[in-house]
Amino acid sequence: MNLDHLTPIDPSPDAWLDAVLSVFPAFLCDHASCEKKASGMALNVASHYPDKPSLVRAMTDLAVEELTHWREVMRVLMDRNIRPQPDDRDTYVHAMQAQIHKGPDLYLLDRLLVDALIERRGAERFSRISEALEKSSHPFSELASFYRALATSESRHWGLFIQLAAEYFEQSAVEARFATLHEAEFQVVISLPPAPRLH
Repeated sequence: MNLDHLTPIDPSPDAWLDAVLSVFPAFLCDHASCEKKASGMALNVASHYPDKPSLVRAMTDLAVEELTHWREVMRVLMDRNIRPQPDDRDTYVHAMQAQIHKGPDLYLLDRLLVDALIERRGAERFSRISEALEKSSHPFSELASFYRALATSESRHWGLFIQLAAEYFEQSAVEARFATLHEAEFQVVISLPPAPRLH
């Protein structure tokens, strides 16, 4: 499925980026937590659909990759003597999950598309962080290439969720529902106060 057919992403507010750059250690702690949760999300999806081999295979690989990202962020924290923080509630993710229809016919489509939108937002934000670090003398500027690589990974991830949706549902249904969920996603983004968090 051609991703260009889908509604383009609305950029994150500049105030979000300012918050991240101003308290980057706090952002790193939140980022680590998000990668760990993303791995668990992939495992959860795989466990719910054992009758869909391509989905299970994709989520198994994704879970391992997200856990690898968690390990990489944790190494950054340890190298910088930054103490990891306990996981807390991700308001953005919970608000997005609340958009998922509960009926059996639409649940899988919504779940795949919501996960795609979350990954797409991550790709956009990692890219913004990378660009900002490259153009400044920020204390964490050496992480620019790290976040550029993560942006590429997140872009691939959200494309994976779209391709899986297209495997199980009609393209017209995928595009229409994606447009609706896209609008809901941006409303969540602009409703949240700027903070040094990935979401």
